[in-house]
Amino acid sequence: MQLFSGSSHPLLSQEISNQLGIPLSPLELGVFPDGEIKVRVLCEVRGKDVCVIQSVARDPHFTLMELLIIIDALKRAAARQVIAVIPYFGYCRQDRMDKPGVPITAKLVANLLVQAGVTRVVTVDLHAGQLQGFFDIPVQHLYGKEVLLKKVQEQQLSSCVVVAPDIGSVKIAQAYAKALKADFAVMSKERLSAAEVSEAILIGDVTGKDVLLADDMCSTGATLASAAKACREKGAKRIFGAVTHGLFVDGAIERIKNCPLEALWVTNTLPATDQWMNSPQLKTVSIAPLLVHALREAI
Repeated sequence: MQLFSGSSHPLLSQEISNQLGIPLSPLELGVFPDGEIKVRVLCEVRGKDVCVIQSVARDPHFTLMELLIIIDALKRAAARQVIAVIPYFGYCRQDRMDKPGVPITAKLVANLLVQAGVTRVVTVDLHAGQLQGFFDIPVQHLYGKEVLLKKVQEQQLSSCVVVAPDIGSVKIAQAYAKALKADFAVMSKERLSAAEVSEAILIGDVTGKDVLLADDMCSTGATLASAAKACREKGAKRIFGAVTHGLFVDGAIERIKNCPLEALWVTNTLPATDQWMNSPQLKTVSIAPLLVHALREAI
């Protein structure tokens, strides 16, 4: 197998390369003067299985288009199979028509990947599991919980309660609770805007206990911050969080800093920003071992 890296997350690509013992193959990436993306494969791939690593994040329009162009270049160079490793699958939250007249963009992205020539997708914690059904090719859906749990267990939480920050994260929180053999509770809240939620209502008992808030992603941080404050008001002793995808947009890190979260474990499916790296509450956990294990199976 040959490994190629897009421009979105070179540090993670290099980490995967090092753990697999397969060097990254040369790829010329750039932008033409008019802003169009430029790609050129600089090695022989005819008849070979290739893997492209790219998170569709931070600048999702650019990184998605770059990924599609890389795939097209590899297929036109006669690669036998193309595996797309997409640690964070951009547009995954646009997975249904929740209002009249809106697109199902996650399905559109799935179609684009298949049409470009992808033969297999490896991704982590899709926002909705049913997105796997949007593809007509194999999808290997990995779970960030597998690497995050190790860090959570090292903390030796006492009388732990796993709390779902909202209804949408119930399945993830239940999986953590089962693995930790912990109690389970859920927050009920209403989203007022992208960065604001109504007062959270806790269903369950956290009095005098350590709390783990578990979710698939942290975007604006409003949900996590609201849930952490509600747990503290209900008598929680220590409050931690575990999320797979750290988008951290619109002042999210500042919200986390000002809420009762003692620590938030987050994987590196997205590249860390300077503010992320300088935040003492954010503890980064590498997703590379999980992706490497999946690729070894594919090899």
